Amino acid sequence: MTTPQKYTGGCHCGQIQYEVTADLNQVISCNCSVCTKKGALLSFVGADQFKLLSGKDAVSDYQFNKKVIHHLFCRTCGVESFASGTAPDGRQMYAINVRCLEGVDLAALRVTPVDGKSL
Repeated sequence: MTTPQKYTGGCHCGQIQYEVTADLNQVISCNCSVCTKKGALLSFVGADQFKLLSGKDAVSDYQFNKKVIHHLFCRTCGVESFASGTAPDGRQMYAINVRCLEGVDLAALRVTPVDGKSL
């Protein structure tokens, strides 16, 4: 297991910016209808590992199916760089779109497929 590192991330136009401490040894590719269309690679972190630096007023929310995940995207450029929801144990969690993090070598990641389509 790798040690969690601090990353900066955000949307394409730069209105939404955040810091996250994440272990990118655990990255998933979900096959649900939304993740498939946006091509996200996800890493999950607790609320204490995520800090929104800017863009609170630039965020729009999309929910579907069971409406337990807030798919948050930029109103200007449309990029979903993170989502939020509640873990089964009740803790607030963030799903970070690893493709939106600065300085990450995507080719070096070990990606685990997840069958979100069946959930």
